[in-house]
Amino acid sequence: MRSPAAPARAEWGPLWSTVRRGLVTREWRAAPMTLGAVCLTALFQYVQNRSWGYQFVQDIGSVRAADPLWLSLLRTPLSLFVPALDLPVWGALAQILIVFGIAEICLGRWVTLAIGYVATLAGTLYARLAISLGPHGPLGLPASDARIVDNGPSAAVVGLAIYVCWRHRARCTAVVVVALMVIEAAVKPNLAGKEHLAAISAVALVVVARWALGAVRHRGAERSGSGVPPIRS
Repeated sequence: MRSPAAPARAEWGPLWSTVRRGLVTREWRAAPMTLGAVCLTALFQYVQNRSWGYQFVQDIGSVRAADPLWLSLLRTPLSLFVPALDLPVWGALAQILIVFGIAEICLGRWVTLAIGYVATLAGTLYARLAISLGPHGPLGLPASDARIVDNGPSAAVVGLAIYVCWRHRARCTAVVVVALMVIEAAVKPNLAGKEHLAAISAVALVVVARWALGAVRHRGAERSGSGVPPIRS
């Protein structure tokens, strides 16, 4: 009889082995970027809740769709680490520590930063498109959302979760994450919920591109192995 734990091992076994190996062999050095991101987020939270620091944090890391595009793009990298004022900071810190930490161990520092930035940038650009479409379509948003401060790591966290699940074949977990984000956007169709879907779409495009590139390389390797010269551009 198949053990009840077998599906869990099949789903999370490779991911768990990679994370455990990284933590055992390198301890805290397994995710230095994540620890730095947690400290930076905590620092931003402290500064923005002081009268002398609020405007400073707004100027360097707060993104609104009403701002000029060049300014939003300039602020977007730091906006990942500026917690939303209307949400508890421990939620942002926990998301970064757990999801960024797992991603850094499994993917490496630079891939983690790249995927996180792609997901966040997709949300930033989507907000502008959605507001231009207006509130009447399923992809649109009301003009008032252009003034909402759009900060925090949530879009990056969702994107990284999907990408890590794809790389380590935790397909059911990825489906559950996507389903939860779709339900969130349907129940509460606000800016944050729809940006999560935009982040998922952007990461899905990255996954498809990586898969297509791998398929091309595999076919090239098969041609080389069979004696047929590979196509050169």
